[in-house]
Amino acid sequence: GGYATATEAAGIGAAGAVLLAALKGRLNLTELRTTARQTVVVTAMVFMILLGASTFSMVFNAYGGDALIQQALQALPGGAIGALVSVMVLMFFLGFVLDFIEIVFVVVPIVAVPLLMMGLDPIWLGILMAMNLQTSFLTPPFGFALFYLRGVAPPSLATTDIYRGAAPFIGIQVMVLMLVALVPVLATWLPGKL
Repeated sequence: GGYATATEAAGIGAAGAVLLAALKGRLNLTELRTTARQTVVVTAMVFMILLGASTFSMVFNAYGGDALIQQALQALPGGAIGALVSVMVLMFFLGFVLDFIEIVFVVVPIVAVPLLMMGLDPIWLGILMAMNLQTSFLTPPFGFALFYLRGVAPPSLATTDIYRGAAPFIGIQVMVLMLVALVPVLATWLPGKL
């Protein structure tokens, strides 16, 4: 409803998890220490990826990598649309094997600037990239979201059943992605009003 920022909502979620653990009788100092330690490890990992990605981007740009990528994208047939399709296909396949953090911090800064310089709308491009990554995370055999589902699913549920269950959602997401690609106003109308 927009009453809380993402950080505030995460805090409420964490408080809810603590409350549920207390209600189930599983809240103790050992669990709190373990959870705090895991949180610190994940947070440190994200910041190390951000630091490494920022360093990589700065060095990449300092040696003219951004100009090389821009030339390569401009040389593709189809102009800006051809470049966009190529980047989207690349990001889709990267989503099979990389988590979104690595893609957003490393790949997006390298390809987004040339695409924006080719005249693409930044909001439309960002929405397309986000939808594309979400779709790739659901796609077998390496979709990260499928591994998360496997982790919470009962052992009696086969992984192939999870793959089959994800197929309709993948189809829907691909259709909506194509719709937003063909009708950019679906992504830009509301931000334009704001």
